[in-house]
Amino acid sequence: MRNHHSFHRLALLPAALALAFGASVQAQPAAVAPAQAASDAAVSTLPEVTIRGFSSQRTMRPGALREEIVMTESIGARTIEKTGASNINEAVDKNPGIAVQVECSICNVRNVLLNNLPGRYTTLLIDGIPIYSSVSSAYGLDSVGLYGLERIDIARGAGASLIAPEALAGTVNLVTKWPTRSETQLRVQGGSFGARRVDAFLARPLQGGAITASLHADRHKSVDGNGDGISEYTGYDRRMAGLGWFVDDLGGFKVRGRLDLVDEKRGGGALGRDYGAIRDNMSGNPFDFSRGPNGSPSRDGWVVPETGDIQPYEDGRGGFSEIIFTKRTQFVTSGERRLGDGRLRLSLGAAYHDQDSFYEGATYLAKQHQYYADANYQWPVGPWLLTAGASYRYENLRSHGAVPDGTQVNGIDNYSFRVPALYVQGYRTFLGDKLELNASLRLDHHNVYGNIVSPRLNTLYHHTDHLSSRLSLGKGFRAPTSFFEQDHGILDTIRIQREVTKPEVSHNLSYAINYADDRFAITSSYNFNRIRNMAMLDSGQTDANGDPITLFTSAERPVTVQGVDVNMTYQLTPALALSGGAELYHYRFDPGTLVFARPKARAFASVDYERGPWSLSARLNVTGPMDLRKFHDDGSGQQGRYNFDGTPKRDKSPTFATVDVRAQYAVHKNVSLYLGVDNLFDYKQADKENFLWVDASGAPDVTHLWGPNRGRFIYVGAKFDF
Repeated sequence: MRNHHSFHRLALLPAALALAFGASVQAQPAAVAPAQAASDAAVSTLPEVTIRGFSSQRTMRPGALREEIVMTESIGARTIEKTGASNINEAVDKNPGIAVQVECSICNVRNVLLNNLPGRYTTLLIDGIPIYSSVSSAYGLDSVGLYGLERIDIARGAGASLIAPEALAGTVNLVTKWPTRSETQLRVQGGSFGARRVDAFLARPLQGGAITASLHADRHKSVDGNGDGISEYTGYDRRMAGLGWFVDDLGGFKVRGRLDLVDEKRGGGALGRDYGAIRDNMSGNPFDFSRGPNGSPSRDGWVVPETGDIQPYEDGRGGFSEIIFTKRTQFVTSGERRLGDGRLRLSLGAAYHDQDSFYEGATYLAKQHQYYADANYQWPVGPWLLTAGASYRYENLRSHGAVPDGTQVNGIDNYSFRVPALYVQGYRTFLGDKLELNASLRLDHHNVYGNIVSPRLNTLYHHTDHLSSRLSLGKGFRAPTSFFEQDHGILDTIRIQREVTKPEVSHNLSYAINYADDRFAITSSYNFNRIRNMAMLDSGQTDANGDPITLFTSAERPVTVQGVDVNMTYQLTPALALSGGAELYHYRFDPGTLVFARPKARAFASVDYERGPWSLSARLNVTGPMDLRKFHDDGSGQQGRYNFDGTPKRDKSPTFATVDVRAQYAVHKNVSLYLGVDNLFDYKQADKENFLWVDASGAPDVTHLWGPNRGRFIYVGAKFDF
């Protein structure tokens, strides 16, 4: 039951300052304004240029880009609010080149996909500090709060961030807001399926700095869309707390930092929150397998395609349930100061992640520690602005558990990675500042994979004040882990036979052309990604004694994903904005490498209206068909997946559309009421095809995923701002 598989330039110091001071081209707010930097003695040797102002509001429109060399899209706090998002996954979803994919219909593990590459290739940064891994992001991204954020910066492409070479698809960076005034915010919300949400945020400027505090509580029942008693949308109870601090001068450093605590319980499969009772119930059949499209002729089991016989189900509520308890503590802080003719930046991060989980009779308990440290110095040398730095990353995983028959399996996916690194980057302008260039080189010394060199070149050409082109090419790597989220089936095996000897490596090229003025913004981009040595897990193998094992290997041939996308906004009137976008992708891969289906094309449209006390928005998302046979190919040219009645699963998913709407009314300058509906027309996959499937021998799995797993969701709430 497994196999889970400006508009104006900032001129003199654009992206290079953000990279040098924030250690990431796309990831940092400009800590030092260009005008200030130009007045510093350290920068006075560089050519004199004109500083042009810009509006951060305008850079956050769809189709607009941040004033940085790397193509960087921003989602502002106001836009996040309009989506009704409660976490990072919901905030970035449904945008050209950006998607959130569910990879299990029972536990709902979700990942952010950039350029339609697997979610494990996206790195989450908090204020430019990478502190999430493939382990912690599997469920952890649902537990990343949004209150207190200034914006979310998204950079697509391998090597887009100098400090995150393992981001083969790109980075998503959460930029916290430095408080400049006292704020007290409270949000109370209720909705369909027993949804309840409370958010509280407090910000207080102090003499010489500021502090913030946040609380978030979110609850949702599991949802069964076809009546078989097995949920497609997991229930959860999520609680988070955060503390932030900001210091103007600490020994010459300007410092920011935050501490976050997460406690989440989620359960999918059998309905209800009595998780102990579900785990203990491992006999009989509480489900109805005859329900839903192509349901079985018997409620007590399903058809075995090879024989036509009925396979009875007798594993109780627990046999089709996955229950995951997650606790996480994370800390990040960074500081910068002038030093000599340049600026020094220091960054630290640490995270402790505990997971206690139950997977259809198997148990899995894991602990992970992560540590990160970085120091870089940026200074002018003639016409160049140079950055040199060193970093150290540590990541481990220790696990133990038992397979469904009770056999203890300890350390099946343990690992420890220690990675010191050195990097250097140079930035300068040419052609009277019309052409900006930075080139970087990073050397990582990995304790498992040895020395890895990652070069990167980025250029930005200003055709006019409103029209610009960006070209980026480079290389990134990722150290593959055998973490079971790539394949729950390893929990049925006694050991992993590791045959991976090389890191996953991506070569990436992207080109983007952008136009933006006061009313119209549009960006069109082309992205090419080729990944070599893609890690693969096969949990259907046996050793010489006939015992089940998982084979951990690398793909023999590379995976190539190419895509073009466009995103635009037109401000029709001061109150009304129209947005639209589309993407088209081409995939080339061998069977078993890309295992979760992705559409070839998607389209987007939205309308936003703000006038007086009203704020209205509507968003349309159209998903084109997916070649399910291609992605689910078992090596025979067929996908080998069957419905409970023994008929083959669809080879191609249908085109479908969803509509989200939201209205907010300010009844007072401090009080607003809002009403929203996600998936207005109640489209869900369960009405067309079950998420569950069986192979030819009748073994079930839970990963036939192509459409929404939750239908219409209505929510209403009140927001208080003081």
